[in-house]
Amino acid sequence: MTTATEQKPRNLTPHELAGIVRVFRDTRGWSQEQLAEISGLSARTVQRVEEGAPSSVDTRRALASAFGFEDIDAFNKPYGIPTAEEAAAAKERFEKEHMTLKAARVESGKALATLAAGANAWMFSEGVHLSGAAEEAFASLSDYCKDFADCSELYSATDRLAVHEEMDGYLATLASEGVCLVAATRAAVLRAEPPAAGVRMDIVYVVAFPKDAVPESFAVQRQVRFG
Repeated sequence: MTTATEQKPRNLTPHELAGIVRVFRDTRGWSQEQLAEISGLSARTVQRVEEGAPSSVDTRRALASAFGFEDIDAFNKPYGIPTAEEAAAAKERFEKEHMTLKAARVESGKALATLAAGANAWMFSEGVHLSGAAEEAFASLSDYCKDFADCSELYSATDRLAVHEEMDGYLATLASEGVCLVAATRAAVLRAEPPAAGVRMDIVYVVAFPKDAVPESFAVQRQVRFG
């Protein structure tokens, strides 16, 4: 009898792609409209894909890019199709290795500076591909926040006003490029070699998303490594 591991690689059927897209979208906390915005597709196209309708090569490339695949032809290439049990195990493994954080829009430089002042570590990432002015502004803001967080207690109240204004400038540039930042904070324990006790720390995650496709939550790895 032919087993799943003995099956020859083949292309995904439209219904198989539909299931994969739904799982990837759900684990990221995106709506169909948000996935459409991030991928550059229409909401109706995303809906049709998830209904199991046939899709074009370009549509599958756009979806792969939206989900962060390095190979944008990942959905166009033949490969071994996992069984239902293997798919369930993969989902269970993902949920075990990741946790979901509630996302909040970063509305102002003051709000971002407040997060920075209380953070022990920062994680900046892109939930959508950035280019040009948006990429430069996001990188500059990341460096600025980390520098401010390292010595925020040395700033006077007047100095902080200048920090808020400069951060507002970066946020305005991102907004003009159609990008919004969301943030979430989690408590973690940095463990040293036993028998030393772990050190509690607050980690702030800042993620860039299209301003019209901001998720209510996003997934991050449970284990965080530094250095």
